[in-house]
Amino acid sequence: MAETAGNGRTGTKGAQLRSYLLGLIEGELKPHEKLPTERDLAETFGVTRLTVRRALDQLGYEGRVYRTQGAGTFVSEPRIAKSVELTSFTQDMRARGLVPGSLDTMVEEIPAGAEIGARLALSPRDLVAHISRVRTADGEPMCIENTYVPAKLAPGLAARGITGSLYQMLTETYHLKIEKAEQSIHATVLDPPLAKLLGVPEFSPAFKVLRVAYDAKNQRIEYAESVYRADRYSYDFVIFRTSRDNTN
Repeated sequence: MAETAGNGRTGTKGAQLRSYLLGLIEGELKPHEKLPTERDLAETFGVTRLTVRRALDQLGYEGRVYRTQGAGTFVSEPRIAKSVELTSFTQDMRARGLVPGSLDTMVEEIPAGAEIGARLALSPRDLVAHISRVRTADGEPMCIENTYVPAKLAPGLAARGITGSLYQMLTETYHLKIEKAEQSIHATVLDPPLAKLLGVPEFSPAFKVLRVAYDAKNQRIEYAESVYRADRYSYDFVIFRTSRDNTN
């Protein structure tokens, strides 16, 4: 049975509770500070603890709060809204005033194999530079990147290693400028090894992003598989109706 406010409208107390919690999250409390307990919230708003729990669950689903067993509910770090513009991780973080970094970087030259070769229009025996690393913002793990670049386009990349932006290195060292990309985004969960790398609970939600990047000559110069924490990322799109679509 829905709780009612004094004016008899159903759902009002639940709406007031959510508004109050959003006010705490967006204004009064800082990331990782604790919200009031379920019992305190239930008593303050005259609702059941089940109603409070559902409100907190919804906020958790939205990535605004997180729970720690036996400790309570805490304010999450704000999500990074990523547009569909073709930018590097380094550019994204710097644009938001964050310091980009990398952990566990591995660079090696390997045969492309069937799957990577098909993505980059190479034979399975052709060599690619494989860059694997955990990307960080202000020292916090944000995503796991596995990137593949044809070795013939970037000779010696594996031997050089990489510490910053791959896109910048490709442009400045190899004169390869990415002009466009085909990208797909999938919902997934983090298996135990990936969750450990990102410092989050096992089977946490995540985004898996697959991208093939091209230069101005339509030459494939990069294939990347990236896994982003869903509690720290959201994707924003601007959608237009076509002029041919006149239906309601």
